[in-house]
Amino acid sequence: MSQRIAYLVSQYPAYSHTFILREVLQLRQFGMEIVVASINNPDRPLEKLTEVERAEAEQTFYVKAQGIAKAAVALAKTLLSNPMGLWRGIKHARKLGGWDIKRLLYHGFYLLEALLIGQWLRSQQITHLHVHFATPAASVGMLVKTVFGTGFSFTVHGPDEFYDAAGYNLPEKILAADFIFCISHYARSQVMKLSPVSAWPKFDVCRLGVDPQRFAPAPKTQVNCQCELLCVGRLTSAKGQAILLEAVAALQTRQVPVRLTLVGMGPDEKSLQAYAEQLGISGQVRFTGAVDQDHILRYYQTADMFVLPSFAEGLPVVLMEAMAIEIPCITTAITGVPELIQNGEDGLLVAASDVNGLADAISRLANDPELRRKIGQAGREKVLAEYDLHKNTELLFKAFSSRLV
Repeated sequence: MSQRIAYLVSQYPAYSHTFILREVLQLRQFGMEIVVASINNPDRPLEKLTEVERAEAEQTFYVKAQGIAKAAVALAKTLLSNPMGLWRGIKHARKLGGWDIKRLLYHGFYLLEALLIGQWLRSQQITHLHVHFATPAASVGMLVKTVFGTGFSFTVHGPDEFYDAAGYNLPEKILAADFIFCISHYARSQVMKLSPVSAWPKFDVCRLGVDPQRFAPAPKTQVNCQCELLCVGRLTSAKGQAILLEAVAALQTRQVPVRLTLVGMGPDEKSLQAYAEQLGISGQVRFTGAVDQDHILRYYQTADMFVLPSFAEGLPVVLMEAMAIEIPCITTAITGVPELIQNGEDGLLVAASDVNGLADAISRLANDPELRRKIGQAGREKVLAEYDLHKNTELLFKAFSSRLV
């Protein structure tokens, strides 16, 4: 196989895309040479990135940062060297945009980004582009293939693309891709639903993972007077943090002492803080903002349980991290989550939006230290067996090797 490929990501590095950075680094250890392009600049200034993130940022090709002048140069180069490819790209972007003016405008920009990436790939002598997420970055990747004939594949996570498959042109991306990696069987089922049976051999389930040596249990230095709940994730409606606040308020009424730490940033931060105040629990809730990988462990190490009451997910890596540290997890029985957690064995699952069910699960673990211990240990065993980063990236490497021939 070609040992040199490019990854395309919407934003790299980013708090919410740390698993992509880990994947890239691990694949390089297996001998793959990977260069990375990112549509957007990092989500923080360079001085606020970790040392590893900074090293990645310094060698990443940032598409929007190239500016309109370089986009014009890429357009001119493509027009001169590959006019038929450019014409195919224009027609394809027009088709993807349909009759909606806004969508047409966006796909015009995607085409310009594709030209920048295509010319960059040529300068790097790279012939295959792999994209994480089947969102607009995959639209750009598909247009790169249309114009330049580059190999194109992507990893599908969900769930946004599944909810608006037509809006994301997902069926067309599936047909255009040379192969597709799915992070769960649930994700695979969704792309199968949107494609003919003849396309199904292109789909491989390639699970994500965490480093169980880095995310390892450690003896607690103090006994908590109240049960410490931890939730890590972007502060958005999809994560269901407002339901968790309601559950904490319900537990206060039941006289079950808990304290909640919400790690993450996002558009719902102010509204969640206001809701905690409205519920009368602001003294029991701490908002930390976003935390990078150099500092996240200290939050895990003081938690008694990890709670993620999501309404929509792919398959959360933060659950794997918590499970690897033997923190008992409570989350919702949605999408691919039951592939990671079996209710009552290596975690507790509740129905999405069920405040009383969530409060009951937290209360159950808060009042049963032995159950917390058993579920925590079982969670780590699950990660070691099926979600070990090294093992799963080796499987991903083999999947790439078999596809890129």
